[in-house]
Amino acid sequence: MRYTLLIADDEPEIVELLQLYLEKDYNIVTAVNGVEALECIHSTQIDLVILDIMMPVMDGLQLIKQIRSTHHMPVLFLSAKSQDHDKILGLGLGADDYISKPFNPLEIVARVEALLRRVNQFDAPEVPAAKELNLVLGELRLDRSQCILFRSGKPVTLTSTEYKIVELLLEQPGRVFTRKKIYEAVWGDYYAHEDSTIMVHISNIREKIERDSRQPEYLKTIRGLGYKIEAPMES
Repeated sequence: MRYTLLIADDEPEIVELLQLYLEKDYNIVTAVNGVEALECIHSTQIDLVILDIMMPVMDGLQLIKQIRSTHHMPVLFLSAKSQDHDKILGLGLGADDYISKPFNPLEIVARVEALLRRVNQFDAPEVPAAKELNLVLGELRLDRSQCILFRSGKPVTLTSTEYKIVELLLEQPGRVFTRKKIYEAVWGDYYAHEDSTIMVHISNIREKIERDSRQPEYLKTIRGLGYKIEAPMES
């Protein structure tokens, strides 16, 4: 299967560079602003979006809101190094990963492969053994056959990245996972010390599964080590 990628960036040099490294393995669609990118998404089957934050007409942050209202394909943000706030905000709005400009094109290729590999896992016809189809912890139930998390019987909307983090933690309740372990399990075989990326995704998950995200009952931070998920203590 040959995937189709959308590259949305108003800098021709960036688009040409990414095309040079990606067009051998993927179909490439390009856009120079958010409105044009949104039109491409509505008219073409897009499997992954590479999205610049700073674009005219409609910027990347506005566009990710539009994308996430109807689509679940992976989104990789591009951002200037000075825009840390925008990068964190982008992850909070539903982006799966980000990379700072200037970047190594080979790292873009690696991250695209990792994101699409996760999508492949969701779409694969094989399903886990019957005893593993549902991971249950307290009021949480992860239905792996549908790739849906339920809390108290109600579905919780997760991005593909959030889903993989929750799945990883629910497979071994009580185990402490380091940031390195989470990053390599979810993003691929490399670890780029992108701690802020993981922290933002953890924060987003807490907003969705906890009664009070400031006092989490399920998803706990183990200072200096990492994160674990466990059943709430009975009151």
